[in-house]
Amino acid sequence: MTQKLAKEIAIVTGSDSGIGQATAIAFAKEGADVAVTYFHDKEGAERTKRGVEAEDRKAIVVHLDQRDPNSVDTLFRETRESLGTPTILVNDAGIDATGKSVKDMTLEEWDDSIRTNLYGPFFCCQRFIAGLEGTEQHGTIINITSVHQEIPRAGAAGYDVAKGGLRNLTRTLALELAEKNINVNNIAPGMVLTPFNQQAIDDPEVLKKQVQSIPMKRAAEPEEIANVAVFLASKEARYVHGTTIVVDGGLMQFQGQGA
Repeated sequence: MTQKLAKEIAIVTGSDSGIGQATAIAFAKEGADVAVTYFHDKEGAERTKRGVEAEDRKAIVVHLDQRDPNSVDTLFRETRESLGTPTILVNDAGIDATGKSVKDMTLEEWDDSIRTNLYGPFFCCQRFIAGLEGTEQHGTIINITSVHQEIPRAGAAGYDVAKGGLRNLTRTLALELAEKNINVNNIAPGMVLTPFNQQAIDDPEVLKKQVQSIPMKRAAEPEEIANVAVFLASKEARYVHGTTIVVDGGLMQFQGQGA
């Protein structure tokens, strides 16, 4: 490998599976040490840790409830103590839509979606920025949003609102951090073969039906999102700032066809 991320220390939230897991291992292949986080799936996080260590990089596993700022504080403290000051933050952890209409959503369901998918990245960004203050180190924030920051779905109000908010948090941070040696961007994936789409992974007929609105007629593999994250975290992307990179096989171009 080219070791594009040599001497970097990355926190990748939600790295127990899917995009987060693929990103953590891709970072390790490029020379970064990684803090792996999980909420429920400790076994998955341990698999990610082994994947990082297989690339001769250091890794730690930290339980994270990013809805809780105290849990976020613990993550950053343990990362600093075990690996050093984090220089890359990937906000990947999140929960999917409830499938309920706005009328039928409970306040608890709405609050859980917003606190997990928007407050959590906000807390992590705050701690990350504070940790780099007074240092000479370059920083990179990569927020994983979704094509649903632009394309809402019925039954997904909490998710859609949070991802749209995370996109605008990215834009705002880009303005605030432009002169502070910290790049901020977001990746907006379309359909990816992760546990969010477990039904499609398990049933070829479901997958075939769901990819019909994707011009490339397939879903992405997690590694295809991770490759973009590697680019954004590397020196080659230093002038990429405040933007969304959509990785969706052309899905957003399909909207409005046949109207």
